[in-house]
Amino acid sequence: MTSRPPTLCGHIVAIGGAEDKTSELAILKRVFELAPEDSHEVAIIATASSIPEQLLPSYEAAFRRLGASQVHSLDIQDRYQASEAEIVSLIQRSGVIFFTGGDQLRLTTVLGGSATLRAVRERLRAGAVVAGTSAGAAAMPSTMIYNGAASDALRKGAVNMTFGLGFVRGMVIDSHFLERGRFTRLMEVGASNPEQLGIGLGEDAAVIIYPNRILETIGPGHVIIIDSRDLASSNIAELEMGAPVAVENMILHAMVSGHGYDLDARRYLVADELEAVLTRRRQG
Repeated sequence: MTSRPPTLCGHIVAIGGAEDKTSELAILKRVFELAPEDSHEVAIIATASSIPEQLLPSYEAAFRRLGASQVHSLDIQDRYQASEAEIVSLIQRSGVIFFTGGDQLRLTTVLGGSATLRAVRERLRAGAVVAGTSAGAAAMPSTMIYNGAASDALRKGAVNMTFGLGFVRGMVIDSHFLERGRFTRLMEVGASNPEQLGIGLGEDAAVIIYPNRILETIGPGHVIIIDSRDLASSNIAELEMGAPVAVENMILHAMVSGHGYDLDARRYLVADELEAVLTRRRQG
């Protein structure tokens, strides 16, 4: 039995990787600004990384520079640590919970079903912002990609998928999307399950997912949406494993900063439309 995605009260930020951590900090600044006004502590979870000692100092410095009152670097390496009361307590105090990059399968293996993951979900329901970059972004949905060659993934069975951390439903997120040529990975996902929206995050690009399931693109890079809900036809069910997949009428959007997307209506929002939607939300 898997946990249902929490009802969002806070914000989710999924980052494509290679975000600026030393200069203008554009994306990390937006992450920090979304934190609740009474909670300026940041918890950084480096479980996915094989080199946490190299990653953590740069994130610590960035969030301190942005005004964090405390930064908790949580190098949770096994399931025993993921159950520790001290770590849970630090997460419960934090207004920003940030997952670093690395290996998303390691992230779900160590944290799945743990007290740490339950605490993160509780903080999200309570209004905290949960952010992740690269593998930390890919693991956020209920379903995640954990393997699949970028060069020719539009073949039956070429993309491996499993349960993610379950922060948001109805989508699959892929990172480093344009830089590593991962279009066919999300196309294969859409062909096998048209209900799942594909979100491809370019480097130094991110999406904010608001509690009302409106998505906003931020950062200087691109975000690609692959929508297969109105797929006309696909041959994937009849194929042998490894055979090339055909798809008809798969919709693609390329989004830039300030543009948005209504996840439930499957509707692109240009800048003026997005601002109107977010203004109504703030006023309502």
